[in-house]
Amino acid sequence: MRIGILGAGNMADALGTPWARAGHEVLVGGRDAGRAAALAARMGSGVRSGTLAEAAAFGETVLIAVHAEAAVEVLAAVGAGEGALRGRTLIDCTNAVVPGSFLLAAPMAERVAAAAPGAHVVKAFNLCHVDVWRLTPPVFDGVPLGVPLCGDDPGALADVTALIRDLGCAPLPGGGLARAGLLEATAAFLIGLWLGEGADARSAVPPLSHSRD
Repeated sequence: MRIGILGAGNMADALGTPWARAGHEVLVGGRDAGRAAALAARMGSGVRSGTLAEAAAFGETVLIAVHAEAAVEVLAAVGAGEGALRGRTLIDCTNAVVPGSFLLAAPMAERVAAAAPGAHVVKAFNLCHVDVWRLTPPVFDGVPLGVPLCGDDPGALADVTALIRDLGCAPLPGGGLARAGLLEATAAFLIGLWLGEGADARSAVPPLSHSRD
């Protein structure tokens, strides 16, 4: 799979590096050419760098890996509003969480979809700290990390499901993109428990065998 990454920060590194190791073609795009090139070099042989527009044009699947407040601006810069990502899988891993209050500042999947008409948006990879994605693989107490994903297009969901498995994780289908707001709210709530209260959020969820009658 050809993967274009919009952004040259920590999430681009944490997700793009194992995808490159799994054999995908990866191009990292950034506004700072030097930073994008340095990241691509660290990610391993075969990973290329370029501009944001080059990454958008390259990817069959495109990951937007910038801070939430910059996401719409970046999509506009690569021509997404004019259909540049039409027909492509567009992964949104952003969280617009208000620091301190742990409330949602904006419905990001909805904003990303509006900013990229015709793209097949999938919400995923937004529940964990970047260092979790750097684990090889993310397995806890012998159980692979579950990764919820929400989207409407079957082909895009299949693409992201494959990428989740390439990380050594387990895909957790969460329904259509209309449910992505629930996933974003879950992120805000969990971040509040982890950072605000120092609580282990896993203790709030029973195993499947005890989750229903």
